[in-house]
Amino acid sequence: MSQNRRTAIKSIVTGTALVAASGVLGAVEACASERAALKGNIKHSVSRWYGRMPLDELCKAAKEIGITGIDLAGPEQWPILKQYGLDSPMCNGAEINLMDGFNDKRFHQTLIKSYTEMIPRVAQAGYKNLICFSGSRRGMSNEEGWNNCVTGLKSLVALAEKHKVTLVMELLNSKIDHKDYMCDRVEWGAELAKRISSENFKLLFDIYHMQIDEGDIIRNIRDNHQYIAHYHTGGVPGRGEIDDTQELYYPAVMKAIVATGFKGYVAQEFSPKQPDKIGSLRKAIQICDV
Repeated sequence: MSQNRRTAIKSIVTGTALVAASGVLGAVEACASERAALKGNIKHSVSRWYGRMPLDELCKAAKEIGITGIDLAGPEQWPILKQYGLDSPMCNGAEINLMDGFNDKRFHQTLIKSYTEMIPRVAQAGYKNLICFSGSRRGMSNEEGWNNCVTGLKSLVALAEKHKVTLVMELLNSKIDHKDYMCDRVEWGAELAKRISSENFKLLFDIYHMQIDEGDIIRNIRDNHQYIAHYHTGGVPGRGEIDDTQELYYPAVMKAIVATGFKGYVAQEFSPKQPDKIGSLRKAIQICDV
């Protein structure tokens, strides 16, 4: 082989390697640029069960997209979140289930024991919010439900205040997904918050659920934002992607949230219908990053 030919081949190989390397670097730089491009007006999270992905895989994708929290994680998942430098903005693990909640005194003993143990664990791990639920109505009046919730939660609020943890009751629809759930209107949850009268009890405003049960999303956020600690998303109908395949215009909703002075997290809790789950999540963050 001639010297000139060897030199030419070497040049081609070197050039190809440089092109490949530049492609990898370009992809890394693009990811870094994407993270840097997020406006920072909203802190982004995603539900732990998003796309039924393994938690490690979801954490890696979240970091790449610029998401800083994983919602609905408990003590077993916290070490994995910490490994990736991710927050746990809405912790779980103390509740019985969605049906047996604080509105029924039959469950108070179990719930109070569980939350009394979990609140310090949340604080020790460096987290701030712990989810709770009203439970099913089971024929009781609003007044009875409020009174029972106050009785059960008041016994925990002092402990929550001591540990700087907020108990956060989720608003869920009772029309489609959670038949008979009691805390299914913003007004009901806000009234409970007024009666408990503590900064350590707030609401989780699930936009998907509230669109189904009452609509008027932006007005309800404006009128009740002082009682809201956290938001979840989801496309209506069907709880799919939050893009133009569904009825809500999420950029306007996000702008309304920002306008209230909200400094907490908005978590993606939709169920992706598209094959590219990470692509759907990336697009959702772009939609919400106002």
